[in-house]
Amino acid sequence: MAWHTELLIGFDLETTGTDPARARIVTGAVIEIGDGRPLGRKEWLADPGVPIPPEATAVHGISDARAATGRPADEVADAMASVLCDAWRTGTPVVAYNATFDLTLLAAELRRHGLPSLRDRLDGADPSPVIDPYTIDRTVDRYRRGKRTLEAVCAEYGVPLEGAHDAAADALAAARLACAIAARHPKVAALPAAELHRRQIRWSAHRAADFQAYLRRQGDATAVTDGRWPLRELADPAA
Repeated sequence: MAWHTELLIGFDLETTGTDPARARIVTGAVIEIGDGRPLGRKEWLADPGVPIPPEATAVHGISDARAATGRPADEVADAMASVLCDAWRTGTPVVAYNATFDLTLLAAELRRHGLPSLRDRLDGADPSPVIDPYTIDRTVDRYRRGKRTLEAVCAEYGVPLEGAHDAAADALAAARLACAIAARHPKVAALPAAELHRRQIRWSAHRAADFQAYLRRQGDATAVTDGRWPLRELADPAA
């Protein structure tokens, strides 16, 4: 059976900021879906241990007072990593929109709190398979104009998104979006999940190389664009 008709794990984080080396987890969700239908969910509210900037609260609606009622950040990060690694051990794809942000941030939180990394939990294996609708859509419909936010791409594929920037809503929408992309693009649907994962590694690297070359042609001779996907291990995340 095609990967998009089988069990998928949607994953999303809402955080204190946009830099995965510095941002902290505020909320997170894992949604199990089968053939587009929700089958189960896990949600977390974390006390990030730092003030939540007003601009972040304006996006996801979580205040410092509410976050203070959540679980300690290390417990949340550890629980999330355990759930994701359980899926990867069985070959179940984890779907995350712009996966590099969420997985890199989670990896940074694990390192910050002295917890086993995702690779350590997988006995040295890379987290796989990951399906990233953002990366896939930018490849299969490269020249489409318009934004590539989750909201915009869901609208393009007719995927409902209620309560954007709620972790559970975004995780469910990401998983459904992956299915919708597969339905529109049979060549994507035909790839085994493991091969699709490998293709996304190459697509991300090629896109980054192209953008880096463009920046250098524009006069920035030292421009470097990081094309690692779906995880950028940070040597020293901000404390």
